[in-house]
Amino acid sequence: MRRICRRPEGFRERNFPDDETFSGYLSRNSLELPMSTPNAEAGMKDWTDKATRERLEKDVAAVKSDIAALTDQITDALNTFANSTSKQARRGYRQARENMDSAMDDMSERGSAMMEAAHDAYGSIEETLEDAITQRPLATVGLALGIGFLIGVAWRR
Repeated sequence: MRRICRRPEGFRERNFPDDETFSGYLSRNSLELPMSTPNAEAGMKDWTDKATRERLEKDVAAVKSDIAALTDQITDALNTFANSTSKQARRGYRQARENMDSAMDDMSERGSAMMEAAHDAYGSIEETLEDAITQRPLATVGLALGIGFLIGVAWRR
């Protein structure tokens, strides 16, 4: 990534007058470079610190915006996942409920059929006993006495 450096305020292309050359400026003022003076060094250090601080602030701001964008993406992904999971759970619940309703209906129908069969069987047994009692009353009384005797013997033991 290419960074563009801005010049600090007060910075010029040339730090000496326009009609003078750099070598002439040096020979006229002193043999030292102007940046070697304590004020120039402090100014350069301040400028460097300021530039570094600005660059770091920009980098921190960029990282913060990247983190915010990633947070938004993660939130969107989690919301999408939660919505699809919720839909699947609802679909599963609906299907289980339909299966349970179907099973309950089946059991109800089977129970009703069994009750009808039991009622029919009871009615059939009742009719058969009535017929047997009316056709052979003495045999029925003897059978009842025999069953009573067997129950009494079994009860004693």
